[in-house]
This record gives sequence, structure tokens and C-alpha cells, in this order.
Amino acid sequence: MLNLAPYAANPEHSLGRKVPEAPPEHRSEYQRDRDRIVHCTGFRRLEYKTQVFVNHEGDLFRTRLTHSIEVAQIGRAIARALNLNEDLTEAIALAHDIGHTPFGHAGQDALNSCMSEYGGFEHNFQSLRVLDILEEKYAEFEGLNLTYETREGILKHCSRQNAKTIGILGERFIKQQQPGLEAQLANLADEIAYNNHDIDDGLRAGFIDTTQLLQVNLYRMQHDKVMKLYPELSERRQIHEVIRRMINHLVSDLIETSQKNLANSGVKTIKEVRHSPIPLIGFSSEMQKLSLELKQFLRNNLYSHYRVYRMSNKAKNIVTRLFETFISDPGLLPVEHFQKSKKMESENGIKGRARAVADYIAGMTDRYAIAEHSRLFDPGQLT
Repeated sequence: MLNLAPYAANPEHSLGRKVPEAPPEHRSEYQRDRDRIVHCTGFRRLEYKTQVFVNHEGDLFRTRLTHSIEVAQIGRAIARALNLNEDLTEAIALAHDIGHTPFGHAGQDALNSCMSEYGGFEHNFQSLRVLDILEEKYAEFEGLNLTYETREGILKHCSRQNAKTIGILGERFIKQQQPGLEAQLANLADEIAYNNHDIDDGLRAGFIDTTQLLQVNLYRMQHDKVMKLYPELSERRQIHEVIRRMINHLVSDLIETSQKNLANSGVKTIKEVRHSPIPLIGFSSEMQKLSLELKQFLRNNLYSHYRVYRMSNKAKNIVTRLFETFISDPGLLPVEHFQKSKKMESENGIKGRARAVADYIAGMTDRYAIAEHSRLFDPGQLT
């Protein structure tokens, strides 16, 4: 028996799937969503997609897959504390990056620029496209046919133009309504995970150091506590201890603040949550300031590091060159994707061809994109 709060997502009252299905026998609707996500091709590809550092740069750096698992772990812990639906939270967390391009944000920015004349490229919208259309596994429907609530959580951002194309799922962006609490929670679990784990990867890579981080209040507070308790701790264990305490501090603040928000709001149902003027899952004002300071530090010192910038520049060039080549001569695409591009072009002209090319590139892993670029432009590779 689920111990859910009245405003939590209850699988028995789901808004359903695009194609109706018989209810699952031994699991909930959201468990079925999670299971389908874990078994899909797009999820497996996340193992070889960049978080910050390109996949081949080191075995211990985070990828989109390890990041998604960490988001799911943080999300489930928060959902349990708030009596929200853990299975739905996990499904959203595991799938939230499934539409990301190779090479992280650099690849996304490059592909969006390439698609500027053809409708643009949003990785959240692409995640939905992958799960609704591009995954080809089931006999009775295209995509994974996930529940409304999981799809709602995956679509964190959406342009008004795209929102008009996806029916009921796009209405909240047009009407400026809130998503369900599990979707709000997963979004902030994502933020907690990438901010803190990027510190770990940045330190491991030597792009930032602890001396710099002591200027960041959120880090320094936990660092001082750790050093007082464990002055002889090795640096590697010290870093891990500080980061885990930072995560715990953020999670505790999020839980306590959200509990107060929910109590003060008086909401009793998901419908009331969606009509709330503001999100109800969130940090305290003080924690928001501390988190913003950390984000600014990472932006200025890690994401702008010249070695990260060099790799980002290479990544943009690879994605851009692949796109320009394939859209000018789709016959260079692998047979399956060439056939799709012909079909989509017959339905929607050059925009259809461009979207087919974007689908192909967005689905690439880092190393596949590098290899495909080499196959096309290295005279030494003939196939």
C-alpha cells in the first residue's frame, strides 16, 4: 500500500497514456514507465554522452547515465520524505536527459544553431520526441507510450511554439501552470546533483582546486566542519565528505522548505498543485543565494576553463559540420536514417529533412559522433 500524500501523483488516477493499455498486473503504471525507460536504447546511450568532460577523457568522470542515476537517488530520497510518488520521481529522473546531444551543452547549442531556420532544437523537447516517437520497440504503438505524468516531468522547458504541437501536455506552458510535485522535485534533484558532482569532477580533473572553492560559502561551511572533526583525513576522502555533506544540507533544506510551502498553500490535490501561482517544491531564500553563488563559481571557473572551452569548441565544430554535410547530401546518412529523412521531407519539406538529421545527430554518443566525423572527413577512412 502506497503511503502517499493527497497531493502526490497516484498511479490509479493517472491521466493515462496516448494509446490506452490494459493496466499492469504486478507493478504500478509509473513502475512500468521506469522499466520501459531503463530498457530503451536512448537510456543505454547516456553511458557514452558527456556531462562536463568528454567520455574518453577519463573513466571516473560522470556521464549522462551516471548523472541520471544520481538524480534518481536524490529524487527518491526527497520523494519519500515528502510522501510523494517515488516511482514517478525515479522515472522522470532517469529519462530527463535522454534527448541530450553528444558533447553536453556545447553539442546542444551547436545543434540549436544549426536548426534555427527549421524550428530550433530543445533537448527537453527532444527527450519527449525520443520517448514518444523515435524509440521503436513495441508492436502496438510508437515510442514507449509513457503516462502523462512521466512525460510532464520530462518536459521541464518548452517553447510556446512547440507547446502548441503536443496537445494537452503543452497546455501548462501556454496557460503558465505548474507541473506535478514529482516533476518539480526531479528538476531540483537534477540541480543538486550536477552542481555538487561537477565540483567532484572538476577537482579530479585539476581544473579547480579546494583553495578556490573555499571562497564559496556553501563549500566552506561544510569544509570547516569536516576539518574540525577529521583534521587528518586524506584529501580525496576530505573532498568526498564535504560534497556529501553539501548534498545532505541542500536536500534537508529542500525537504523542510517544501513541507512548509505545502502546509501554507493548503493544496489537497494535484489539480490544486497545478493551479498554484508558484512552485511548491523549493529551497529557502538563504539556500537559493548559496546555490546561486555556487553556480556562478562553476560557470566562471570550471565551465569557462580553457580546456573545457577548447573541447566545447571542437564539439561544436563536429556537430555543425555533420549537420551541414547531412542536410546538403542526405545520401551520406546510414540507410535507415536516409529512409527516414526521405519520408519526413515528403511530409514537411526541408524542415522534415532537417529534423531527421537532427534526430540522427542528437542520438549519437560522443565517440560515435567523433568516429562519424572521421569517417566522413578523414581521407584515411574509406567507410
